[in-house]
Amino acid sequence: MAPLTIVFDLDGTLVDTAPDLASTLNVILAREGLPPVSYDKARTMIGGGPRRMIEAALAFEKRPAGQVDVDRMFDGFVAHYAAHIADLSRPFPGLDDALDRLAAQNCILAVCTNKLEHLSRQLLDALHLTPRFRAICGQDTFGIQKPDPEILRRTIGAAGGLPENAIMVGDSATDIDTAKAAAIPVVAVDFGYTDIPVRELGPDRVISHYSELADALADLGVTAPRWAKS
Repeated sequence: MAPLTIVFDLDGTLVDTAPDLASTLNVILAREGLPPVSYDKARTMIGGGPRRMIEAALAFEKRPAGQVDVDRMFDGFVAHYAAHIADLSRPFPGLDDALDRLAAQNCILAVCTNKLEHLSRQLLDALHLTPRFRAICGQDTFGIQKPDPEILRRTIGAAGGLPENAIMVGDSATDIDTAKAAAIPVVAVDFGYTDIPVRELGPDRVISHYSELADALADLGVTAPRWAKS
């Protein structure tokens, strides 16, 4: 059997990026003369990439904006965020140990995110995580965004894996819907950025810490007997 491929979302799943993303969003809003969005509200806007985050903030502030305005804000967002990409962003607790265990079991690891690919790589480079992943694919890698299942299938292929022996790990409805559409099991983390509790979104399993990932995989039977509970 081919090795198990585990595909992770990035923001809110691998790395707690909300502090730097929320700060960047508010810098861009301030340039437009708009008030800041609260940190808690900004967290719920993460997941669709910077353009959708900007659009969500403008809708929240009831500020209509044309495409030219959004494009300008998007460019400013990307430039500012790139300069502050890991000021406060850090991996979620237990991630390193979980990735070590997966690597020891010869699992293929990949990232599938709606973040731009170069920003994803820059962030993972800054946190010394890039070598962990065989493929890092963003919204611009294939010109496809989640929840289109094709981006997940292509990420698995880019990593050298097979969809029939793969699993998704994410934090939001976007990730769960993507995995379901691709007929791939999905484990949801409950510490991410969704404003709807992930248990209500229908994932196959939910974890609250990366120390629980191995048991979730065993429960799903995706790697038995190698991941049999001890």
